[in-house]
Amino acid sequence: MVANGVKVNRFVKVLGAIAATVAAVSVPVAVFSQTNRLIKIDGSSTVFPITEAMAEEFMKINRDVNVTVGISGTGGGFSKFCAGETDISNASRPIRQSEIDKCRAAGINYIELPVAYDALTVVVNPRNNWTTSLTTAELKKIWEPGSTVNNWNQVRSGFPNVRMSLYGPGTDSGTFDYFTEAINGKAGDSRSDYTASEDDNVLVQGVAQDQGALGYFGFAYYEENRNRLKSVAIDNGNGRPVAPSRETVENNTYTPLSRPVFIYVSDRAAQRPEVRQFVSFYLSSPQLVDEVGYVRLPSEGYTLARQLLERNEFGTRFANRETVGISIQELLRLEAQR
Repeated sequence: MVANGVKVNRFVKVLGAIAATVAAVSVPVAVFSQTNRLIKIDGSSTVFPITEAMAEEFMKINRDVNVTVGISGTGGGFSKFCAGETDISNASRPIRQSEIDKCRAAGINYIELPVAYDALTVVVNPRNNWTTSLTTAELKKIWEPGSTVNNWNQVRSGFPNVRMSLYGPGTDSGTFDYFTEAINGKAGDSRSDYTASEDDNVLVQGVAQDQGALGYFGFAYYEENRNRLKSVAIDNGNGRPVAPSRETVENNTYTPLSRPVFIYVSDRAAQRPEVRQFVSFYLSSPQLVDEVGYVRLPSEGYTLARQLLERNEFGTRFANRETVGISIQELLRLEAQR
C-alpha cells in the first residue's frame, strides 16, 4: 500500500497547492481558512506507513481536512516539531533529552502516545542462500564503529567469499538510534561506511538488487516486499534464533529488536478540533496497524492513550527510563516527565 515502491510525499504536494493558492488569490481570509484545516505531520519513516494509512482513511470521512505526512526521520521530525513547524511528530524511539530541552525552550508541550509495536528487521537478498540467522554478536561485529568487515567470510566460518554491502537508516532515524543501542551498546555508535537513507524504500531497493547486501529497517517494509527480500532470524545469545513476526513480538521472544513506536502531539495543535478528532481516530483504528504490517498494542494500551489525550497529559513516560520488561500499560500509568 504505502511502503511498496517510492512513495510521493503528499506533504510536498499539499504545500505546493497552498503556494499556488496564495499566488492566485489575494484574499487572506481564504488562505487562513485552508491552512487552519491542514494537519502537518513529519518524522519517522518507520511510523510513516501507519500514519499515512490513518490519514487516508480519516480524510475519506473528513473531506474538509488535509493531513500531510512527511519523512525526515525521527530526529528530523523532532527538529521541525520543536520549532513549531508541525502538529504531530512520528517517532520510532522516545524523545531525547536534547529534544525535550529544545521543545521546552520554544514553549512547546506535547502528548506522547505509543501507537504500535515494530519488529526491527534484518534483511538480506533472496539469492543469499547461506544466511538464515545471525547472532547479536555477529551483528555487532559487522556494524560497530571501526568495523572493517566487508566480506561474508569475515562474519562466520563457512560463509562464502562474497563481498558484503550494507544498507541502513541515516543518523536522523530513530531506527538507527534503536538498532545501534540494542546491538552496539550506545545509540549512534555505528560504522559510517554504508549506504544510508531516511527513506526505507531506498534501502529495500538496494538490498533487493545486491546478492551480498545486508540491511535493517521496520517490519512493515519487509512485509510489503517479502518477494524481494529475505528476513534473518536473530539469536540474542541463547542459541535459539527467532524470526521477526507479529507472534514473536507479542510473546516477547524477538529480542532485542522489537520496540514501541509513537506519535507526539503538540499542545498547540491539540487545541484544534480537527487534530483531536484525527488523533482520536488514530487511537481507535488499530486494524489499520495490522493492515500495514505492524503489531497493535493491547487494547488497554489504546484506552489509556486516549485518556491521556482527553486529559491533555503532557510530557514523556518513555524517555530517560529503562523500559525493558515493562508493559505499555504500566508505563502509561506512570507520572510523565516534562
